[in-house]
Amino acid sequence: MIQYQIGITDAAAHLFEVEIQLAHASKGQRFSLPSWIPGSYMVRDFCKNLINVHAMQSGEPVALTQLDKQTWELDSDCEQLSIRYQVYAWDLSVRSAHLDQTHGFFNGTSTFLKVEGRESEPVSLAIKAPEGSLSHWRVATGLTPINGTERYQFGDYGAEDYDALIDHPVEMGDFTLASFEAGGVQHDLVLTGKQMADTDRICADLKKICQTEIDFFGGQAPYDYYLFLTMVVGDGFGGLEHRNSTALMCGRGDLPSKTETDVTDGYRTFLTLCTHEYFHNWNVKRIKPQRFIPYELSAESYTTQLWAYEGITSYYDDLLTFRSGCIDRDSYLDLLSQTFTRVLRGQGRFKQSLAKSSFNTWTTFYQQGENAQDAIVSYYTKGALFALMLDLTLRTETQGKANLDQLMTVLWEQFGSKGIGTLDNTHQQIVESLLGRDATELFAWLTKTDDLPLAELLEKVGVKLSMRSASSNSDKGGIGKGAKVELGALYKADDFGVRLASVRQGGAAHQAGMSAGDRLIAIDGLQVSANLDKQLSRYEPGSTLCCHWFRRDELMSGEITLEPAVITTAQLEIFDENLVKLWL
Repeated sequence: MIQYQIGITDAAAHLFEVEIQLAHASKGQRFSLPSWIPGSYMVRDFCKNLINVHAMQSGEPVALTQLDKQTWELDSDCEQLSIRYQVYAWDLSVRSAHLDQTHGFFNGTSTFLKVEGRESEPVSLAIKAPEGSLSHWRVATGLTPINGTERYQFGDYGAEDYDALIDHPVEMGDFTLASFEAGGVQHDLVLTGKQMADTDRICADLKKICQTEIDFFGGQAPYDYYLFLTMVVGDGFGGLEHRNSTALMCGRGDLPSKTETDVTDGYRTFLTLCTHEYFHNWNVKRIKPQRFIPYELSAESYTTQLWAYEGITSYYDDLLTFRSGCIDRDSYLDLLSQTFTRVLRGQGRFKQSLAKSSFNTWTTFYQQGENAQDAIVSYYTKGALFALMLDLTLRTETQGKANLDQLMTVLWEQFGSKGIGTLDNTHQQIVESLLGRDATELFAWLTKTDDLPLAELLEKVGVKLSMRSASSNSDKGGIGKGAKVELGALYKADDFGVRLASVRQGGAAHQAGMSAGDRLIAIDGLQVSANLDKQLSRYEPGSTLCCHWFRRDELMSGEITLEPAVITTAQLEIFDENLVKLWL
């Protein structure tokens, strides 16, 4: 067994200490660190945070040669080898590692070197307890406790191989712990950070969601224990799936307190995030592209199938939250309207297909610049709309005898449960078997840059899709009333004026000469504030106004001609209660 050990060198300096011990290491043995973490498709070069990688035998240094940014090679044979290094952990996200006096968190992909050629061997991980003022901390992980260690104690944990070791994030600190059961399996909720959350309510809702998803895939959970590791911050959002856990980040205000009874927008966002990551237990952790079996974590791993693994999951995250009873039907349609709106507001949908979006995620989706809305389309949001198109097509053509649920069931039974990866045409072949016809034309939409023909399909299930202008800069979509004019830019409040976050090509701000990052300070001789929408509502389309803005530290000015607010905001309304039963 290869033995790993991790402890805290200096919490205030954000340093973990890692040691790897193994017997009979031969000359030429290599050690390497992943460049990316499964589920987050971007090369992050975690190796940049490793400090002083060195080798020891019986207390004496052993030569270790670095071959590239993330690989080291042993220069001689060793009977008992120890590899030691520090990890700088100051990335407060779900993807890497973070350590200070309040908590510690790490993913194995950013922490543990792989012993190349011995990845299939079982490993142990000793998580050392901190001392002094941190001695009251506990540890939470989906890894299996061994050697007498009890869950939530510091001590020894085991994994069947290296891939398992790096697929179980670890949280340590003074966290809140709550539990519930779903599908006969214990589920634990860990909340780290200051909060006043009603954990009983959260667990009751998560129980409904988890049970709904377990039943969706046949009633048997693919694990015997599950963990929601949740970092609570002032303002944050994120999630990353793992084989029996998920790492989450949410805003403090997203979690309900004991005095709140409504499902706020923030709490709805948290619940759908949990639904999304939990659905990944099947769709991407076990049902996955053949390209990901096994994962090649040293460099980019290209596939055109992310529309299916993130898009279909994004379709079901809102839908299954509704099916579980945690939100009502109107709330679900509001969320779906917002998905439509996010897609339709981006001109990039006319320039990049879903297949290309999936393939180029490494350089476009995960490294978005200020021009993203004009250059790319998200395989999450447009992928969710394509999943909706598949679902409605199946339901309407077969009079309700087939649906997207059945596609997922077949994928689980024939691929995921057997460890077989999907090919680029797998989903099409299954849909063809459900429809009883060729679906080449249907799946050709994956390579097109046209808007999906969803309005007609929605009408067949009693739902009207209509479009309007945005009522304000913060309007995400749903039932509402649009504004007369618009700036042609998204913005955020700044200390003085507003900061332009993005500028739509061809819009009023673009025509006036403004760019993303500019700080708009005055329009028509009046100071601009966070209430810019209200300020602009006084004017009619075609009004030409003098405006001033800073670019860096240089004052600029120009004339802006306000244009009629563009129609890019979606709203969904039910017009036939009988027809909608075919879908909802």
